[in-house]
Amino acid sequence: MSLELSITLSTGASLRQIGLGTWLSKPKEVEHAVEIAVKNGYRHLDLAMIYENQDEVGAALKKVIPSVVKREELFMTSKVWNSSHQPAEVGKELDETLRQLGVEYLDLYLIHWPVAFVPGKGLFPPHPSKDEVELDLKTTLVDTWKAMIALPKSKVRAIGVSNFTVPQLEGIIKATGVVPAVNQIEAHPLLPQEELLAYCKEKGIHVTAYSPLGNNLVGKPKLTDYPAIVEIAKVKNATPAQILIAWGAYRGYSVIPKSVQEERIKSNFQQVTLTKEEYDAISAVGKGNHTRFNIPYGYTPRWDINIFGEPEEKDASNPVNIGA
Repeated sequence: MSLELSITLSTGASLRQIGLGTWLSKPKEVEHAVEIAVKNGYRHLDLAMIYENQDEVGAALKKVIPSVVKREELFMTSKVWNSSHQPAEVGKELDETLRQLGVEYLDLYLIHWPVAFVPGKGLFPPHPSKDEVELDLKTTLVDTWKAMIALPKSKVRAIGVSNFTVPQLEGIIKATGVVPAVNQIEAHPLLPQEELLAYCKEKGIHVTAYSPLGNNLVGKPKLTDYPAIVEIAKVKNATPAQILIAWGAYRGYSVIPKSVQEERIKSNFQQVTLTKEEYDAISAVGKGNHTRFNIPYGYTPRWDINIFGEPEEKDASNPVNIGA
């Protein structure tokens, strides 16, 4: 069985270290996945408006609350999408998320990206003259963070961010004095982000890792196929996925692997513990092999904005508008 380890946030709330991610899950699969996960002990669910499957999650919740769990035993995270960054839109989208899920509150609500799109033109508003999304370059991160702070505690127990860098975090904290409870980031051995991790530790910001197995969107070898990881998995009588999840847990992250397959949902939850030597061997696969899989400048349609300062973003026309 899972060790069922929990993390305590700066707010005092507790969340299970291993949760279920729902990004890139196909329609009609998520309802089944959430039901299986909760029945097998998962209590931490990671959701978002942009995944366009929260209504399915809501259908699954009706099947497991209260027959399997009470609502208060679940930790549910969702995220405000880029087209609702404007202060007047933040609360509206939260209400729509609560309606889709059929719950009265979220345990954690995150700003999904440090990027604002123009509102009222769909989730990916088309640019009038280019094959890009139309950015809202006026609404700042500070504007949106202040709107998050103002959300009623009866609907949102904690607030945080996702895909934020150190300067972006510093900007919203300096402007408001309010420190995000969580920064959810892409995190795996090819993207350890030591400086960001150290900053988050110093500020008491918990890090949740998405894409802990990397992903195969870029055409590179899958992390689960790296010889060092496969070898440790054999020694531990574990799957490579379990080893990569354990690497994130060793670093203090909560980890949200996505799966819709019953056996993988179950096995991802079986927590494995690494020795220092095993952890170091896994970390070594990232030396000289820096890879960030999720860079919106490379999306279709493109987001013409430099979020992370990666080489792939050097031609982007716009910086992030922190507002501080």
